Amino acid sequence: MADQADFVPLNLCVLTVSDTRTPDDDKSGDYLVQACAEAGHHVFERDIAPDDRYRLRAIVSRWIADPAVDGILVTGGTGFTGRDSTPEALLPLLDKQMPGFGELFRQISVEEIGTSSLQSRAFAGLANQAFVFCLPGSTSACRTAWEKIIRTQLDARTRPCNLATLRPRLKE
Repeated sequence: MADQADFVPLNLCVLTVSDTRTPDDDKSGDYLVQACAEAGHHVFERDIAPDDRYRLRAIVSRWIADPAVDGILVTGGTGFTGRDSTPEALLPLLDKQMPGFGELFRQISVEEIGTSSLQSRAFAGLANQAFVFCLPGSTSACRTAWEKIIRTQLDARTRPCNLATLRPRLKE
């Protein structure tokens, strides 16, 4: 890690995908908002939406169209049930996929939940210069993804490299 002066706060959005969660019981969304703030980032906007691929696409499209948004954290809708549609909704919006994120998330998850990790369709990528991370809906999975992958990659002090310092070069 480099010195503290290198930290660059990012504007991050948090979206919870759920047919049942409300602002009063959205523990995963609450965790991500708190984790972003504790890391020094700004929560630009937060929303909760049902598992509806067109509604999800509309929300994320609005966020990625805003040049002030640096990243989006989506929790929920990445499983195999009939209503889980986050990958189908959001993969078409990505300009570039980040296969290593899903692979790494599942590798780390094996240590925590065993072979059940194969049921996760967590993924990440880049959409209009905003990083998009799509995580399972459980608070434990959000904690794993944030603490073991995302937090350091969104911190410009992480060496040898990180996603945060790529921001100016994404327009090339």
